[in-house]
Amino acid sequence: MQTRGQFERADFLCKEGFIMEEYIKSPLNYTGGKYKILNYIIPFFPENIGTFIDLFGGGFNVGVNVNAQKIIYNDHNIYLSQMFEYFKQYGVNIIEKIYSRIKEFKLSEENQQGYLTLRKIYNEQKDVLDLFILTCYSFNHQIRFNSRHEFNTPFGKNRSEYNKTIEENLIRFINAIKNKNIEFYSKDFTFLYDFSLNKNDFVYADPPYLISNASYNDGKRGFKNWGVNEETQLLDLLDYLNNKGIKFALSNVIVHKGLENTKLIEWSKKYNIKLIKKSYNNSNYQRKNKDKQTKEVLIYN
Repeated sequence: MQTRGQFERADFLCKEGFIMEEYIKSPLNYTGGKYKILNYIIPFFPENIGTFIDLFGGGFNVGVNVNAQKIIYNDHNIYLSQMFEYFKQYGVNIIEKIYSRIKEFKLSEENQQGYLTLRKIYNEQKDVLDLFILTCYSFNHQIRFNSRHEFNTPFGKNRSEYNKTIEENLIRFINAIKNKNIEFYSKDFTFLYDFSLNKNDFVYADPPYLISNASYNDGKRGFKNWGVNEETQLLDLLDYLNNKGIKFALSNVIVHKGLENTKLIEWSKKYNIKLIKKSYNNSNYQRKNKDKQTKEVLIYN
């Protein structure tokens, strides 16, 4: 177990002797996605997993790369779970449909009107493939909704488009989920209290971070916000799993932009802790904030 003082001495940690692998990348550029640090997360998962629960699945970078008899993808954003279920059902045949839609609306990184027209149609019809296409042309490839569940990310002029890299990631991702036993949920994370788990199963939680601000956890996008109550409920759930003998891992940050999650730090002392990222420098910060650290951790039992 690692104490708080050890956070200060830790650096990038990876299981000793582990060979760095190339993982499958989600075709979505999802906020908080863990693709770049999978080599510092997955090696700490159990080797033989019955059911793997990706409790806050997001872009599905973690779950798609896990070997398990069964994988549960869960996210409170129903449009994400519907999209991935669609990918699994129709496979790479959707590529032809993507090009057809691009041609129909003359989509490009310059054609804002085509993007806005498709966005309007999506918000009326909620076609999951249209949502994916929109993310390819949206600002920074982001997925954002308003309180009426209307997709409202602005156009990514001169910077976002469907390209070969996205297509390659999409094909690899689709082939992976086609070959895995995956179920897609869109439930509140507390559903695990009523879910049948045994000691061969494993729960991974990558929730919104309490001490960071993002469009996915501000409660203004038609989805549940993330505050102290939600944080407490999740930590209580993880304690419940631990008491049942169920293994889990939690990704989170203990320090961000000068803020410290003291509740999480105190709670984590009873478990194993690995510091994954010690600091970031962001040129957009004011100069006085440039030396402030973000400390990202993996907490597991």
